Amino acid sequence: MYDVVIIGAGVSGCAIARELSRYEVKAVVLEKALDVCEGTSKANSGIVHAGYDARPGSLKARLNVEGSRKMAALSRELDFPYKQNGSLVLCFDEKEKDKLEELKIRGEANGVDGLCILSREQLVEKEPNVGEGAVAALYAPSGAIVCPFGLTIALAENAAVNGVEFEFGTEVSGIESQECGYLVHTQKADYETRTVINAAGVRADEIHNMVSHMKMKITPRKGEYLLYDKKAGGLAVHTLFQLPTALGKGILATPTVHGNLLLGPTAQDIPEKDGTDTSREGLEQIVEKAALSIRHIPKKDVITSFAGLRAHITAYACEQEKDGGAKGDFVIGEVPDAPGFIDVAGIESPGLTSAPAIGEYVADMVKQLLGLREKAVFTSRRKGIPSMSLLSDEERHRLIKENPAYGNVICRCEMVTEGEIIDAIKRPLGAVTTDGIKRRTRAGMGRCQSGFCNPRVVEILARELGREESGIRKSGEDSWYILPSKEGGSL
Repeated sequence: MYDVVIIGAGVSGCAIARELSRYEVKAVVLEKALDVCEGTSKANSGIVHAGYDARPGSLKARLNVEGSRKMAALSRELDFPYKQNGSLVLCFDEKEKDKLEELKIRGEANGVDGLCILSREQLVEKEPNVGEGAVAALYAPSGAIVCPFGLTIALAENAAVNGVEFEFGTEVSGIESQECGYLVHTQKADYETRTVINAAGVRADEIHNMVSHMKMKITPRKGEYLLYDKKAGGLAVHTLFQLPTALGKGILATPTVHGNLLLGPTAQDIPEKDGTDTSREGLEQIVEKAALSIRHIPKKDVITSFAGLRAHITAYACEQEKDGGAKGDFVIGEVPDAPGFIDVAGIESPGLTSAPAIGEYVADMVKQLLGLREKAVFTSRRKGIPSMSLLSDEERHRLIKENPAYGNVICRCEMVTEGEIIDAIKRPLGAVTTDGIKRRTRAGMGRCQSGFCNPRVVEILARELGREESGIRKSGEDSWYILPSKEGGSL
């Protein structure tokens, strides 16, 4: 029997797994996809929010600020990209400056340090390419950017090194209450456990409704994005928000930790929980609204568009009883009519920022429930894949001398080598798909978007995994590059 079954290997599930791995605990993460970070966590803005948005006193406000404060140290400990570039909330109407002041007061109540309101002149000094209509801004120096894949993968790898099991391609089909806990059914096996943690993202309502009479409904909120080549990355120094609306923080413009420019997201509630398609209307809306924040955005430098889904709770019978006690807050806690079943639901923005704090919060909850004891030995540090594009010449020569595969460039756009790709496959919870390689090494994330390097990546994956190339997928079970024939060969 397991002590804990965690459902979902997104950033929240992986953060919880990592914190639980500090204890003497038998835990497993069940993920329907073939890798970590395949849902909401893979398609977001990569923003570490300062914490001035959420209602003071809410769980969301508390975990946002705590998570933001933990992120820099965590990035050093687990070796993932992070940069404190600061953020600006832009105001385009003199009559709305009071809204900036309201945000500042809210942020200070939440414990955000260093907030100040900038005049137009001060704003231009900090952000030379800011839109001509911006008249003032709220400046949050603690705002930052992070690699969402890097964060999630690092948390998962460290959890695995410390003993947490991960089962991929394992979709939960049902949960039964038992005398000593729960029996979790999947298409592969059944898992007996004392406790269940529901971190299933946009499907957290489906998991919750398997055990509780107090029904939950999550409506996916689709956000579309445009990603620009690194040539455009310098157009924004800070993360540029616009004054928020009821649907969120609006269209932002931000540099990424890898030097690109990112614009988005839109906000559209949709019925499909796999609806990650982009639309002409959505992308045109991004371009139109982002032009208010930043001047001279080059249309020709777009390299890709994508969409992500936020887990927006639209109905929950017991919402007022949950921590935070207000609509729109995170739903984190033991379900009243399902002892030992813990929801981690409605983790939309600022969920990525809050993840380190969510991990500690839920792990402490489980510790109290099960009486867990800390391990005598916990491996807190993790070393990421060396990036040849960022190393000094001396460091590159040393690596190539140790392993000549580091001298064989596979992805020329991002200068990713065969050695890095092999490392991504061989390390804990190694990549088994081309998207897994992309998220761990950036092979295929450059201007050509894998147009040239992908065949070599497929070849390396097949060789290192001992499979035929027809057995290599892009991401999911049915995302074949070479279709298997009915006769057993390939097409």
